[in-house]
Amino acid sequence: MHWLNYHHLLYFWVVATEGTIARACDQLGLAQPTISSQLHKLEKSLGGKLFKRAGRNLVLTDTGTVVYRYADEIFSLGRELTDVLRGKPTGSPLRFAVGVPDVLPKLVTYRLLQPALRMPEEVRLVCIEGSFEELLSELALHRLDIVLSEAPIPPAFKLRAYSHLLGECGVSIFATASLARRLRRGFPRSLEDFPLLLPIRTTALRRSLDQWFDTNDIRPIVAGEFDDSALLKVFGQEGVGAFAAPSAIADEICRQYRVRRIGELPGLLERFYAISVERRLKHPAVVTLSEAARSELFRTEGLQDDRAKTR
Repeated sequence: MHWLNYHHLLYFWVVATEGTIARACDQLGLAQPTISSQLHKLEKSLGGKLFKRAGRNLVLTDTGTVVYRYADEIFSLGRELTDVLRGKPTGSPLRFAVGVPDVLPKLVTYRLLQPALRMPEEVRLVCIEGSFEELLSELALHRLDIVLSEAPIPPAFKLRAYSHLLGECGVSIFATASLARRLRRGFPRSLEDFPLLLPIRTTALRRSLDQWFDTNDIRPIVAGEFDDSALLKVFGQEGVGAFAAPSAIADEICRQYRVRRIGELPGLLERFYAISVERRLKHPAVVTLSEAARSELFRTEGLQDDRAKTR
């Protein structure tokens, strides 16, 4: 295995910052031949020239620019580490990296993450979207703090991780005003032979919906299947069909997509999880998110369908 010599990298970083080897010698307390020798060894190790002459100064090559960017981050983190150990504030925002499966409703994602942005401490939110499997792999490499999910981590997935239930809510049916008038009479039996927009079959919500329809002997017409929840709702907004979504964000869906909430599918629940490599949640933003989800987002008291609101 090839290991980077961080002493050499430090000498390079100081030279690049100061602009000349002479000034770097003053900063490091080393002789010029020593620094020149170490830079040569670093260039040989990395396989490319790091500097080129510009008069009396040294300027970075393209390779040198890339190396300097990484070196600057490495030594900045080093300074931050020593400040933390000495009890000094870092002055940097708290980094919060979240994996978001592309099938997760965007409004749910926003509502879940919003409390972290209201923390007294400044938070730098990093959202990475992808497939559930890809995000779990990133979590295993500690590139993510959590992965949000509509299902717990599958037992077959070989990853030491933990599924933390954030909350659960009912599942409601939404449609445009014209479709809603047809659906309200006899709901939910009115869904029989009615055009419905569904998430793809690999999602937890789709599996729950299919099971619910089978149990209740209702056969809607599948007007479309989507792996992007936002795109599904756009088609619903245009009247292509009715669609199902979490009741916890019913008001936002009605407002954003100009649709009506028909009502909940009795007995059907959707759950949401934060998956982490920690048995006990420790990251301040994750703790805040989890507490807010349970106390605010997934409280179901007082939820009404659209008919009750307009009586």
